[in-house]
Amino acid sequence: MTFVYIQGLLCFAFLPSGRGQGGHHVGDAALHGCVTALSLLRTGLIPQALNPAHEHVALSGLVAKENVLFVYTFYLFYPLTNMNSCICARNFSWDYCQVNVCHNGGTCVTGIGEDPFICICTDGFAGDTCNLTETGPCSPNPCKNDGSCKIVAPTRRGDVFNEYVCKCQPGFEGAHCQTNVNDCANKPCKNGAVCRDLDGDYACQCPSPYVGKQCQLSCISLLGMEGGAIVESQISASSLHYGILGLQRWGPELARLNNQGLVNAWTSAAHDRNPWIENNMQKKMRLTGIITQGASRMGASEYVKAFKVASGFDGSAYTAYRAEGQRRDKVFIGNADNDGTKTNLFDPPIVAQYIRIIPVVCRRACTLRLELVGCELNGCSGPLGMRSRLVSDGQLSASSAFRTWGIDTFTWHPHFARLDKQGKTNAWSPANNNRSEWIQVDLEKTKRLTGIITQGAKDFGVVQFVTVFKVAYSNDGESWSAVKQENSGKDKLFQGNVDNNTHKKNLFEPPFYARYVRVVPWEWHERVTLRMELLGCDD
Repeated sequence: MTFVYIQGLLCFAFLPSGRGQGGHHVGDAALHGCVTALSLLRTGLIPQALNPAHEHVALSGLVAKENVLFVYTFYLFYPLTNMNSCICARNFSWDYCQVNVCHNGGTCVTGIGEDPFICICTDGFAGDTCNLTETGPCSPNPCKNDGSCKIVAPTRRGDVFNEYVCKCQPGFEGAHCQTNVNDCANKPCKNGAVCRDLDGDYACQCPSPYVGKQCQLSCISLLGMEGGAIVESQISASSLHYGILGLQRWGPELARLNNQGLVNAWTSAAHDRNPWIENNMQKKMRLTGIITQGASRMGASEYVKAFKVASGFDGSAYTAYRAEGQRRDKVFIGNADNDGTKTNLFDPPIVAQYIRIIPVVCRRACTLRLELVGCELNGCSGPLGMRSRLVSDGQLSASSAFRTWGIDTFTWHPHFARLDKQGKTNAWSPANNNRSEWIQVDLEKTKRLTGIITQGAKDFGVVQFVTVFKVAYSNDGESWSAVKQENSGKDKLFQGNVDNNTHKKNLFEPPFYARYVRVVPWEWHERVTLRMELLGCDD
């Protein structure tokens, strides 16, 4: 049975095996329209696949609307395999998948390739309309664990599977990918980590302070109490002590490791029975340790001898730190004098935004200076060697270098641009204060860059620093890309320093991979003057 659709007219044409005619007519207009369509078919204007043999066609069940227009669209239901294409009227189209012709749960799809439609068959079926049962050595798939089957020979010889091969997913092997490989056999975990074999993978249980897939990264960055990257507004406490008739304020903002001066630490108020000091890291961080220190007040040593640690995500709910497998809050051993430092590691690490130190036992008063140790959650935020000199002098270059009073001895070389460098000339400063100056680091191999810490300096008492800068990167030292703002695509302007000594930390979000990194000063105070550290990892 052939369905011929003319605009405004649907004909059901029955194609008998012999000559003859039958059926009945519903109207002259309908008959004229169908006969015209069939005449066009016989003259070749409509594809002959519809009815290449029959001269007489019985018409039955005619449906007509208004007068017949001699423009037409038609489609064929049967026999489907004889169908080649459709001729559509202007401004009209037909969706071949309006009626799903795909069998056995197949999905009809149009607009792919030259065919008017294709059938996407379910497993076990094949053919143009998914009407055939799929057979062969790869049906059903003999490969286990999501292995893919590929036919390589049409016949099987004995019990050898030479007619197909299985391509296994990583972590599996065997003729049918049936064997789970011991992924821990090659000892992929580093730094004393314990390896656990998984299906097609492995997991490393890292001891603190190591992180990463293979525990290859050290999460031991100083997070900014001593350097100033943690600003005063991020530090709070339950109370503070006022000394000498209220003239001395021992506030939480002073609790910075190695802070100097007559008033150089935090001390809780004498009436505070549950003292604490807290840092808001402003986002989730991985904390792997803490360094504590006491201080001297009025000539007497004061320090925290034992303390607890609590952490949280919102500044209202806190969880006390417990060692793995323990039910009691862990009490950390603190200091034994006012000036020495004591390091305690968190194993396992703490992941939190807020970290609270709770003194338990204090000498004379709860007086504390501290530094937090850790890294970004990705574990890739360690210093890359500017301060430690792992980056050699030869790896640093610049557009120019300034000489104070024109004296070579007071040249502000690029290799002086190391974080916390001391001396009369202890930073990089270019010959000119303009936006074409730059300083460049060659890391000698491609690394993942996640951030930068900047710092200013003084030139014979004059405070100088960079307030705004850009960052560019390259893999060959010739073609450069600027770090962009994610929302606008413009070059990103990083906010720099506000004084000559405080650290300012900026993150690269997202990180980038590069061998060469270039810092371009954009705005400055007095002169362009810069000390810095790059953050990232080898991964």
